[in-house]
Amino acid sequence: MAPSLSKLCLLALSLVFGTALGEPWKAIDADFADPSIIKTGDGYYAFATNSHGVNTQIAHSADFKTWKVLDGQDALPGPLPSWVNGSHSQIWAPDVIQRNDGIFVLYYSAATSGPKSKHCIGAATSSSVIGPYSPEKDVLACDKSKGGAIDAAGFKDDDGTYYVVYKVDGNSLNQGSNYHPTPIMLQKLKSDAVTPDGDAVQLIDRSDADGPLVEAPSLVKSGGQYYLSFSSNWYNTLKYDVSYAVASAVTGPYTKVLAPDAPLLVSGDGSNVGPLGGPGGSDFREDGSAIAFHAFNNGKDMGKGRGMWVANIKIGGGRISIE
Repeated sequence: MAPSLSKLCLLALSLVFGTALGEPWKAIDADFADPSIIKTGDGYYAFATNSHGVNTQIAHSADFKTWKVLDGQDALPGPLPSWVNGSHSQIWAPDVIQRNDGIFVLYYSAATSGPKSKHCIGAATSSSVIGPYSPEKDVLACDKSKGGAIDAAGFKDDDGTYYVVYKVDGNSLNQGSNYHPTPIMLQKLKSDAVTPDGDAVQLIDRSDADGPLVEAPSLVKSGGQYYLSFSSNWYNTLKYDVSYAVASAVTGPYTKVLAPDAPLLVSGDGSNVGPLGGPGGSDFREDGSAIAFHAFNNGKDMGKGRGMWVANIKIGGGRISIE
């Protein structure tokens, strides 16, 4: 996907006036997909999908600019609950929040055990941000008849209420061009941040413009509005992107922001190491001033895995921009 016309115009203006546009920078040059970020007393931590023989990867940064992967350290080493098939290669897209009592909660996607396996979402807790996290016995979200559930991200609203957003993995049921729904759901949680409180609410779903799916949600509140980032199209192609929707209430209705203001990130957008390829899987920093996301390390495909990039952003008036 080519950069939007508005982005090209901004680039032209920056060249004329000799100013530098804000752009993402590569933070982790390794396979560190589906990153999520959290700020603690000793800096920032990032968590990512399984790789290098661990279920849940961890990285640390003191300043949000320079990052180091904690090699061999696993936030979710197990034992895993009985509903999980036990293979570290099937633990995806972790996300961590901290409760008011100081306990950290990790949300993760895992393949289910038994026949007709699908991914479902679980939760785990730890007194330390790096774990080890102890999984809850039961799943948090799982409807295998609709394809399962993946890509959970936690969110705490201003009133202290906890939520988790996630994707119903309908594309796991796709056959040819017969696309199934892949709605992004919002689940209210009890004060322990691991127990569902009522039924989940649908925020958005795919449209023809999104290709076969929407996925990888993240939620942040700024200026009285709620911003929901998401990716669309296949994760292993250059069509993958980062888009967003906006609402005045956490439960919606959410309106997808369209061109020229979105997508926020597409293949061909600049970074400090050259054009991005397949950017997606983004996560807001809690203060709404930055995001982390992954992209192809080689700029074109999955051959060298997906590294982590970070970027400063500006949110306001129902729009997000890279700063």
